[in-house]
Amino acid sequence: MTPPTEEPRPTGTTTPYGTSEAPRIAVRGEAHLEVDPEMARIGITVSARGTDRRSALDDLTRRNATALDLVKTYGEAVERVETGAFSISPELTKHGRGERIRAYHGRVHTTAELTDFTALGELTTRLADLDLTHVEGPYWALRPDSPAHRQARQQAVREAVQRAREYAEALGTTLTALLELADIGAENAHPFDMAAQSRSMRTTAYAGAAEDAAAPLDLEPQRQHVYAQVNARFTMAPPEL
Repeated sequence: MTPPTEEPRPTGTTTPYGTSEAPRIAVRGEAHLEVDPEMARIGITVSARGTDRRSALDDLTRRNATALDLVKTYGEAVERVETGAFSISPELTKHGRGERIRAYHGRVHTTAELTDFTALGELTTRLADLDLTHVEGPYWALRPDSPAHRQARQQAVREAVQRAREYAEALGTTLTALLELADIGAENAHPFDMAAQSRSMRTTAYAGAAEDAAAPLDLEPQRQHVYAQVNARFTMAPPEL
């Protein structure tokens, strides 16, 4: 009985697993960069308390204006200021069998984004020195369009090509074509310019600060981790095994 013959494959096509004429190599390329942050965010929460709603609101308005005016004195060092949550609520206390309003509490939250780290420590300290003002941060980050993300993706692609070439060389052959390049994603792990080592960004005195102001905080930026991964599939010339 004559065995069935295999149908010839159309020229230039490949199966998901390649063929003996065009073996396939599937690899993953990865990159991990550690870079300096490009911006820092701080959260500013101003509070106020009054025996009636109007006095609490007036006090909150005054305190919030003081904090915002202070932030704005740093000019271009502050790239963005956004007001978030605002609340004013009564504090209830027992009075006989019922309850009555004892006081009103107000709160407003603002976020400031700075790109000048020289001003950051001083501004943070001066804000924290204001009455009934709570400061959180800084939260370090990269810009969404930071060159570091592009650099990580390109490095991941180069790593995938290099890995595929090494596999082909181990078989005594070479790559012939790229079949597929799939972006698994590049993300900023923390949550954010390349440098061989972290730059020193210690805070120094900023123009316009009061002489009796508290000494500025000494803040060291947190290095940011950028990851990228790609899957790549290649064909190679048939090796001689």
